[in-house]
Amino acid sequence: MKLILLGPPGVGKGTQAQLLSNEYNIPQISTGDILRGAIQRSSELGRKANDFMSKGELVPDDIILGLIQDKLFGEKPPNGYILDGFPRTIVQAKALKTMFEEHHDALDAVLSLEADEKLIVKRLSSRRTCRNCKTVYNLITKPPVVDGVCDTCSGELYQRDDDKIDTIQNRIAVYKKQTEPLIDFYRAAGILFAINSSGSPEEVHNIITSQLED
Repeated sequence: MKLILLGPPGVGKGTQAQLLSNEYNIPQISTGDILRGAIQRSSELGRKANDFMSKGELVPDDIILGLIQDKLFGEKPPNGYILDGFPRTIVQAKALKTMFEEHHDALDAVLSLEADEKLIVKRLSSRRTCRNCKTVYNLITKPPVVDGVCDTCSGELYQRDDDKIDTIQNRIAVYKKQTEPLIDFYRAAGILFAINSSGSPEEVHNIITSQLED
């Protein structure tokens, strides 16, 4: 099973990727993990990527695509995987399509997780993080026993800048501009599954697996 997960921040991609990884015994692959692995191995592409990252700059597409090529079609290609956070743009999606064609391979499905923007903002703005042990809570779905206090270490809970409403709305706007066009791209390819992710993680997972196994 070779899958891509799409969706705005806060829609539950990380949770669903983990559930699918367990369900189908396939790895979750993110560009962040690939970058860190290449840098740790000090591969040629890893060194090039590190040059940009150490300056706080975005890693160019050609380096990212080279790392993806090595990971998916290298000496020990995985039999299946979930791509999380890649592709992010039409340029990357077209390059990935070319890779698959060159290796006579194909994606099985692209899962577009969707939820009302108000629900996404509510979910993310309800997150609180422990200053000490970094445990993450959600005031709606996973509240602490004592308001503002971590259950694990009694540390103070706070709201990260990433979880503040203005920042969340900006992240959603960036997603719509850069990544949402991928939905039409993969719909045209006939492999897009739109998934309503407004339910519980278990409910959403059941919707996904029923779609994939239909």
